Amino acid sequence: MRPLRVALIGDYSESIVAHRAIPLALELAGKTLSRQIDAHWIETDALVIPTDSQLTDYDAIWCVPASPYQNKNAAIDAIRYARENTRPFLGTCGGYQHALLEFARNVLGHVEADNLEDNPETQFPLVAPMACALRDTAGQIDLIAETQIAGIYGNTRIEEEYNCGFGFNSEYRELFDDSALRISAVDALNDPRAIELSNHPFFIGVAFQPERSALKGDQHPLVTAFARAAIERCD
Repeated sequence: MRPLRVALIGDYSESIVAHRAIPLALELAGKTLSRQIDAHWIETDALVIPTDSQLTDYDAIWCVPASPYQNKNAAIDAIRYARENTRPFLGTCGGYQHALLEFARNVLGHVEADNLEDNPETQFPLVAPMACALRDTAGQIDLIAETQIAGIYGNTRIEEEYNCGFGFNSEYRELFDDSALRISAVDALNDPRAIELSNHPFFIGVAFQPERSALKGDQHPLVTAFARAAIERCD
């Protein structure tokens, strides 16, 4: 069996905890599933829109934390590719935010949807500052019953680590009510913390950083489920 190829979309920096953790998290998932996983970093400014030809050889796509990206539109286009071509997709922190933007722009038609972090003049702040920034801290999350993510965890209440100051602006949550993209987790204040696509084998975005568990030597169920979905597609 050949190794799985996973594209890591983001601008790598050794100083970013999540970036150091992600290869370890995939390695642990590979050991759990008895499959080698080769992770390849792709800088956003190395992507050329459309990104299709650069991503065809990858079994799965992970859009990683630490935004604003050097090329936001290229990251969004990579997410579009994963969505339209049934590539298993995981977006953590910044990747989650950009998955929201991709769907709002390309599926719902709100091309003006944007992120206040890198566009403070936007009139459609789909991604906006959290009421309280979550920097290197853990928080309680309630997973909505009968969602894919709840099935992965086997629980409806979890605790995860964050390092973010921006998230899904709840003022716009009704835009997604009748769409394939659904909110699948909320925090104690009912603010969105995860999304998933109902018409895709594996397309999940989370505001938190599950990869950090690897720094303690622990495999994470969400990362392992992502890798398992890649194996199923590959085989």
